[in-house]
Amino acid sequence: MGAVVVVLPFLFGGCPKSEKPPSPAVKVAVASSTPTPVPIPSAFNGERAMTHVKKQIDFGPRPPGSPELEKTRSYILNELKSYGLSVSADEFNASTPEGTKKMINIIGEIPGETNAVILLTSHYDTKFYKDMQFLGANDPAASVGTLLEIARVAASFREKPKMTYRFVFFDGEEAFCEGWDDCSRDNNPDNTYGSRHYANRLVANKEIENIHAMILLDMMGYKKLELGRDTSSTRWLQDIIWKTGRELGHTKIFVDRDEGVGGDDHEPFLAQGISAVDIIQLNDYPHWHKATDTIDKISSQSMKIVGDTVLASLPIIAAHERQTPRRSSAQ
Repeated sequence: MGAVVVVLPFLFGGCPKSEKPPSPAVKVAVASSTPTPVPIPSAFNGERAMTHVKKQIDFGPRPPGSPELEKTRSYILNELKSYGLSVSADEFNASTPEGTKKMINIIGEIPGETNAVILLTSHYDTKFYKDMQFLGANDPAASVGTLLEIARVAASFREKPKMTYRFVFFDGEEAFCEGWDDCSRDNNPDNTYGSRHYANRLVANKEIENIHAMILLDMMGYKKLELGRDTSSTRWLQDIIWKTGRELGHTKIFVDRDEGVGGDDHEPFLAQGISAVDIIQLNDYPHWHKATDTIDKISSQSMKIVGDTVLASLPIIAAHERQTPRRSSAQ
């Protein structure tokens, strides 16, 4: 039942000089019940993202097939479910230098107004080392924590996004051999197992045409954050994100210099004609694949800067006419 409106009419007839003239009709709204407050969309919380980082590090090193990665996977799935996303696991077997490994990509989805999809991604496994305690705070705990917080915020919006947001956490990005290409063979590189499998799955299921763009977060939590432009990324997509970040005041973070990566989870999507961008700080991160990649090297503020920028970029990306990228630095 709505509010009851009581109208107090003023009296007809004369008014004695000793009395004040009557007031106009007054409408008094009497609430019949407590109104439901309008939901307020969440804001990206860097401390929440940092909590996700700490949780992953507490599990220990998290290479594919390990009990520690299984715990991480359960944690990610439970978080996505708690935000209201529909979640699924994409399980497959990968042939690696360490034998056949069961790997599982994690998928969470926020439905949009159309079947067009923007992929928001990160890998969640750590590099395998036999003789080193590698915790991977920046690579990849920071990107996983940031992606989880982006998912929470995006799920809080009252209106459906124009396009579906699909969050994919890739298994098996890291090589098992020490060097990225040490054990690679033709058509079977020792890296990017999960992203290659998922891109091929999209092709096999004839879903590839629905993918509007792919955003990859990888190594973007460093305290001294400075993001150059990965030279293999799609230029129009990169331009939107870099321009948005600078408009948000982060001119010293989103800089116009090349960032040579030489392989990452966005490349299988580029190979399928999908616009893709890698948000990464690799060249001047001194703790890459070292035991010193620990939580003291990353910052909640860096994760918030990237999270805010990606969230602000999504509607602009959705409004951009789809283009097929060329695999060159001149995209």
